[in-house]
Amino acid sequence: MSIYFEQQDIVVPGQLLAEGDYRQGDGAYKEQEQVFAAVIGLAKMKGKTIYVVPLQGQYTPKVRDIVIGKVVEVTLNGWLVDINSPYPAMLPVMHALSRRDATHAKENLRRWYDLGESVVAEIIAADRTRDPLITTRGRGLGKIRGGVLMTITPARVPRLIGRKGSMINMLKSELQTDIVVGQNGVVWMKGSPDRVDITIDAIRQIEREAHTSGLTDRVRETISAKLADMKGEKDE
Repeated sequence: MSIYFEQQDIVVPGQLLAEGDYRQGDGAYKEQEQVFAAVIGLAKMKGKTIYVVPLQGQYTPKVRDIVIGKVVEVTLNGWLVDINSPYPAMLPVMHALSRRDATHAKENLRRWYDLGESVVAEIIAADRTRDPLITTRGRGLGKIRGGVLMTITPARVPRLIGRKGSMINMLKSELQTDIVVGQNGVVWMKGSPDRVDITIDAIRQIEREAHTSGLTDRVRETISAKLADMKGEKDE
């Protein structure tokens, strides 16, 4: 049995990762006794399972994921929402409105969600036989009002959130900015314009350097320096 990579090495499709009694996980495939990379990404191993975390690519919906999407069509029974996935998600009236509102919904669905508006939603059904199904009924879900949206590679979302929320909580605390991260790679921020700009820069740094160690401390140092510069400019 042989391993041909170090943890978190960047690998390319077709690259031989291991030979012997190993299992292939997401982003990898096996031929006879050899495991190969199926995508460009970071090679990792847990136990005897080898997988590759993609560096880029579209979002694959999973049930219970929180996503941020944009309304792209208003239908007779609900809304189609772009969730940065190969297929739009369906938001039915029954999963968006209270029973009382739903009785009058068909009179004018645009009253609740109009074309171009963004929503925070939860995936409640996702399989390969139909478009994903979402809901905006729940705590923290619904129409987005104000703030700024940005998009990152969905594969970078776990690094942006951090272990047990360490990275995202650090950003919120240091920058005093509201942040919601969709598993589909769409991020919403709301705060003072200067702090939102620094937040965007910090998130881009995390996206670029996601494969490196000590990232949280480096991002915190960058934020501290920019906040100090911002304070100095205001004091002048």
